[in-house]
Amino acid sequence: MTQMELACQGVVTPAMARVAERERVDPEFIRQGVVEGTIVIPANVGHHGLDPCGIGKGLRTKVNANIGTSSDYGTIESELDKLQVLTAAQADTVMDLSTSGNIAAVRRAILEATSLPLGTVPIYQVGIKAIENQGAIVDMTIDDLFAVIEEQAKDGVDFMTVHCGVTQTAIARLKEEGRVVDVVSRGGAFLIGWMLHNEQENPLYAEYDRLLEIARQYEVTLSLGDGLRPGGLADATDRAQMEELLTLGELVERAREAGVQVMVEGPGHVPLDQITANVQLQKRVCKGAPFYVLGPLVTDVAAGYDHITAAIGGAIAAAAGADYICYVTPTEHLSLPDPEDVREGVMAARIAGHAADVVKGVKGAWEWDREMSMARKRLDWNRQMELTIDPQRARRLHTRHATTSDACSMCGAYCAMDLVAKYLGVTAPRC
Repeated sequence: MTQMELACQGVVTPAMARVAERERVDPEFIRQGVVEGTIVIPANVGHHGLDPCGIGKGLRTKVNANIGTSSDYGTIESELDKLQVLTAAQADTVMDLSTSGNIAAVRRAILEATSLPLGTVPIYQVGIKAIENQGAIVDMTIDDLFAVIEEQAKDGVDFMTVHCGVTQTAIARLKEEGRVVDVVSRGGAFLIGWMLHNEQENPLYAEYDRLLEIARQYEVTLSLGDGLRPGGLADATDRAQMEELLTLGELVERAREAGVQVMVEGPGHVPLDQITANVQLQKRVCKGAPFYVLGPLVTDVAAGYDHITAAIGGAIAAAAGADYICYVTPTEHLSLPDPEDVREGVMAARIAGHAADVVKGVKGAWEWDREMSMARKRLDWNRQMELTIDPQRARRLHTRHATTSDACSMCGAYCAMDLVAKYLGVTAPRC
């Protein structure tokens, strides 16, 4: 039986108990969230050594980091290096988006090396195999698609992005809309090309029950992808995006009925004033399913700084109710990230998630900030370094310009807290 089916029978599974322990909440809270579908625990029965992670309502906002080879760069070794970096930076999950080399070997190496939940986008492997074996993506067969999905499920993949909402109706909306940037989702583009060339419906939609059977057998959480997400601010919240979202809402309910855990992916480029509305629409249409957002990126002109662009949007989205942030690195739109880019992307997304957790009332978030404030008041540098989100960077910056006072070198002998504390008669003891 699946996690959802067991939860519906009143069973708190070991995975639920572990998530409750990590979140510092009652196991019954986790079980009830899994029953309602507002919490998912991506945990394939075949992923040995997995440390389960909960995503959803009432839990800490989670961060995903993408790695994987491309046609221009990447080996198993390079991606394992990135895996080590993102794990040290405390990403909650990892996705393998490899599109070149021995894709299966890369995936299996990552699975073997990590206790984090692993996600994939199966259509990538299917499309690349079709190019290699048949000459074009549009020549893949439906059986090819489901064979790869099952292969990845057997390997132990915990969650899969599947673009089930890219239907012929949604494509018609896209054509009518006249977007500036059209389609930026690689998986969505693969499927759209196949659908238009073969004049058939999306097999992930037409044969959704077949997908659910595989997901149920291996306990794979489905992440319903946003193949028509906007790739520029001008295209945000348009009819094509909304058409896909309405379909995803229907598919969420069908997954739950089958005992399969499901979450929904959200838009890419969205102006600040539309982010909250996008989150509220998703939560309403998809009956509270966990929402997984890429950014959103709040401007199109920050190439080289899109980890910041995405963190701004991610904080707003998570504060509005999004549950899960996919990191964006400084190299977004420019190149494949190296390990340092991966680290910066994770840190930016973690900051965004925590900022949202403070206002969402997630257990421990407010207390963390308060403890840091108290350490700053005491000028307790050791404790500040322990509490900061990136101790390695903080220690390096603090010692870069040595100071002889207890304060930082920015203020030196003129530390505002120190001066005012003396006049108020509340000087704290130095640590």
